[in-house]
Parts: sequence; structure tokens; C-alpha cells
Amino acid sequence: MKREFATGLAVAAIAFTLLIPQFAQARAVDDSKASSGDIPSTLGQREKAQLMVPAQAALTKTLDARKVQPGQQIRITLSKSVQLKDGPELPRGTELIGTVVAGPANSNSTSRLELRFTQAVLKSGKIVPIKATIVGVHSPGSGDIVGHPIAAGNQAPNNWNSQILEVEQTDSESGVQLQSKIASENSGTLVSTKKGAVKLLAGSEFALAISVEKDS
Repeated sequence: MKREFATGLAVAAIAFTLLIPQFAQARAVDDSKASSGDIPSTLGQREKAQLMVPAQAALTKTLDARKVQPGQQIRITLSKSVQLKDGPELPRGTELIGTVVAGPANSNSTSRLELRFTQAVLKSGKIVPIKATIVGVHSPGSGDIVGHPIAAGNQAPNNWNSQILEVEQTDSESGVQLQSKIASENSGTLVSTKKGAVKLLAGSEFALAISVEKDS
């Protein structure tokens, strides 16, 4: 009886020993998934991007980094109607309200502005919470072949699609570089590529990726 009991203990000990490497390996795989920021981050960006649609809007007033402060509101106006996924249609002329998140001006050196658009205001006064990423910025330029200004919405096509998760674009006419990421809470960062502050003229076009901001 004692011999059978001892034999049973030995078998159990061997089985437990064999299980230890398997358990350790499983923990190692799980930990590598948890600690690998790239894969989950990319998946999160793609999920957000799939809910977004392209849009185009015009800057209603000149944006000059020397004349704005963090917390100040800025407004752009949709040039064409946009049908949001799982949300209402935003008609042409809808105002998008943004905030200057950061970027103190310095007229003697290059500067940067971080912007965040969070609201669409319908003509009825209804406010739709949104997430918007700036995927392109275009200066009004000198106009068409006969000198007429080109209206926002027609300055450049918005070719953004859900596979584009980050944007870095330089507009040589305005001297402004755009940096943006779908995953970021901010809509984008504008950086001057010339000496002096960021400055975009009224009528400059913002190409956007936009979605409804759901309650968390």
C-alpha cells in the first residue's frame, strides 16, 4: 500500500514538472503581446480609421500663431456635405469648432500649433461631438488660370482612406508642415518650415478624416 502511494506521488511530481515549462511559455507569449505597443496601437488606429470618412473644410479666418493662445477657439466650415458613419449628415456650411491646444508664438523663429476639433455645430444649433484628424492643408494659392480664387473643397482632392494612419505633408506655398495621427487626441500639428510663425490665410483648405465621437 505504501509502495503504491509512493509510486502515485512520483507520477504526480513528474506530471507537475512537465507542466511548468508549458505554463512559463504561455506567460511569456501573453507578456510579449501585452508589452508590444506597436501591434495593439496599430489595431486601435485601424479600428478608429474604419469609422471615419473624408471631409473638406475652409478656414474662416486667418490663423496666425502670433495672435492665438492655447485654449482659443478656431472655426472651419465644411465645403461639402458629409455623411458620418453611425451618425447624422453634416450639411455643407456646418461649422467645426476647434481649440488651439498648444503652441506659443515666437516671431523670430519657427513655431508650431497643435489643434483639436471636437464639435460640429449644425445650423439648427445642435452640437455633434466629433473626432477629426487633419490629413491635408492647402493654401488658397494664387487662383485658377485667370486669377480667380479657388474655393475650398476644390483646391485639392481628399484622397485619404482608412489605410492611412499617419500624415506628414509640407505645403511649400504656405510654408507649413502638417503632422497628424489617427490615434492622437489632437487633430494635427502645424509646424512652420520657414523663419517666422505658422500662418494660414482665410480660405485655406483642411482635408479631414472625421467620425462621431462616441461616449466612453
